Amino acid sequence: MRLSVMVLGLVCLCAVVIGIAAPAFQDGDDVRGAFLTSRPKDKPANTGGTTAKPNRRRPKASPSPNKPPDKTSGGKTSKPTPSPSDTSTPVNARRLGLGVTLFMRDSNGLAVRVDPDHVFRKGDRVRVLLETNTDGYLYIFNTTNDGPATMIYPDADLDEAGNYLQAHVPFEIPTSLAGEERLRWFAFDEVAGTEHLYFVFTREPLKGIPIEDDLITFCRDSKCPVKPNEEVWAAVQKESQEPLQTDKGSEFGKAETSTEQHATTRGIGLAKDDPQPSVVMMASSPRPTLVATLELIHK
Repeated sequence: MRLSVMVLGLVCLCAVVIGIAAPAFQDGDDVRGAFLTSRPKDKPANTGGTTAKPNRRRPKASPSPNKPPDKTSGGKTSKPTPSPSDTSTPVNARRLGLGVTLFMRDSNGLAVRVDPDHVFRKGDRVRVLLETNTDGYLYIFNTTNDGPATMIYPDADLDEAGNYLQAHVPFEIPTSLAGEERLRWFAFDEVAGTEHLYFVFTREPLKGIPIEDDLITFCRDSKCPVKPNEEVWAAVQKESQEPLQTDKGSEFGKAETSTEQHATTRGIGLAKDDPQPSVVMMASSPRPTLVATLELIHK
């Protein structure tokens, strides 16, 4: 199976919600409520001004006023980066959660919600809207026919190679702000099949996977796409076996709201009364990493 993608080489990202691997998810009590509880009650006070591009690079750490900078690191604060299998979490940490909405281009060019169980055909075009319930880092890996894993996000040509998401600030792939219509959607070709996506959301960057300037340099040396090493991939696969809870809505066929579009394109957080994700996925415990194994159904 192959997806004809016309955006910066992200071949299969539209698979994020097309199929949810049944063994990875369990129904839970009030999953949606647990996810939405961290949304603020009110909308941001100031939404005026011009459109701003959201920053996907990690925030810079502020040095402690009582501790001089580390001269060996050029004054930068550093700390060990945990692997996906690291089970340490902050005290009273919130369970990691993902909200996913799949939009499909209709005959009028509008983005309308589509059921994740929809079977896609040649010529269908889709866009994915993501929302997290806490700040963290997003990675997406693709495997085809049990072949080697390839990282398709972050990408050296997108978001300055950053992959840091802020809680409840929606993020769309591909962007609806692209200059050409063909770059605003993923398009399905005539080759049918099933692809598997590993959708990884972490509290800290994955060890051994380059992002930001490191990823840009890595790709400049003609080493892209990034393929995770055996240790990282084994840890991701192990985390994918951890149980998740899921809640799928039913309001499909409705057009994307102006609130969603405004928040997405300007990097503004959603409030409790704003539209909710079509699919909500929550970790069953406050682990440092959430991994969802997803399928793309294309016939």
